[in-house]
Amino acid sequence: MADDSTSGVNDSGLLDVGDGNRIYWESRGNPQGRPVLIVHGGPGSGRSRNSHKSFDLRQCRVVSFDQRGCGDSVPSAADPATDMRCNTTHHLLADMELLREHLGVNQWLLYGGSWASTLILAYAQRHPERVSGIVLLGVTMTRPREVDWLYQRLRLLLPVEWQRFRAGVPVVDRDGNLVEAYRRLMEHPDPAVRRQAAHDWCAWEDAAIAHEKLGAPGQYSAKPDKATLEFVRICTHYFAHHAWLDDGELLANAHRLAGIPGVLIHGRLDLAAPLLTAWELAQAWPDAELKIIDDSGHTGSPAMAEAIRDAIARLCRLGPV
Repeated sequence: MADDSTSGVNDSGLLDVGDGNRIYWESRGNPQGRPVLIVHGGPGSGRSRNSHKSFDLRQCRVVSFDQRGCGDSVPSAADPATDMRCNTTHHLLADMELLREHLGVNQWLLYGGSWASTLILAYAQRHPERVSGIVLLGVTMTRPREVDWLYQRLRLLLPVEWQRFRAGVPVVDRDGNLVEAYRRLMEHPDPAVRRQAAHDWCAWEDAAIAHEKLGAPGQYSAKPDKATLEFVRICTHYFAHHAWLDDGELLANAHRLAGIPGVLIHGRLDLAAPLLTAWELAQAWPDAELKIIDDSGHTGSPAMAEAIRDAIARLCRLGPV
């Protein structure tokens, strides 16, 4: 695709990754610069329109993409006919490798937060020779205990909001697995049921970040309708299956990251993804540095933004051209 002078995109496309899926990708910056892959969170949130601004585009080739089912990738998970069986962590890992090969990249720096940290860790442990460095924000490993914390045990701090979240599922499901109950609602044939479930899910996600005045509270419910349906259908699908990873798999395999420099940036006030996960990973990955941002939650703060810029600048200097 020709250069887009308004967005800074100098190349983009839809890559056929099989199973009837095509993932949208775009590249900015210096085509001969240090390769960077921005991995988005969610799962199902779609690529950020701003993350590339943390990079020096004169020195870096910054690639971003929409994971299966969301953003500009096709088909959309908002369409109930889209087969979610072809959307798993292992599919996404294969997609990332296909994209790397398609772009002719030998090694790249991986950057992303929240769900992206799970996907990045899984990719780097599978393909360590393809990773020059890693910057993770709001570290998660999508372990059962982490999913249980966010959608069950966090009610200890947010009982009123959690009660509303619980009330969004049928009475028969209220004492069971809420994530699975919402996953089933997102597969309901009635579009009104799917829309209401997506609304209720996002209201709970917003409750978990409502205290983050220096970040971006309210961002989940602010999504457009299509993006909301994609996000919630994909989220519930992934979290109900614990991302198709064995419990503790990413922590147990942290030794595979040996020699890869990493920076883990985590807000002390993060209720959605408590600091313990980042600390545990830092203990198991000697090449990683943990930076705790005292005034930040899951959605960041000016101090976190400064830490991100510093980490990127340092790791980009270390990476290959």
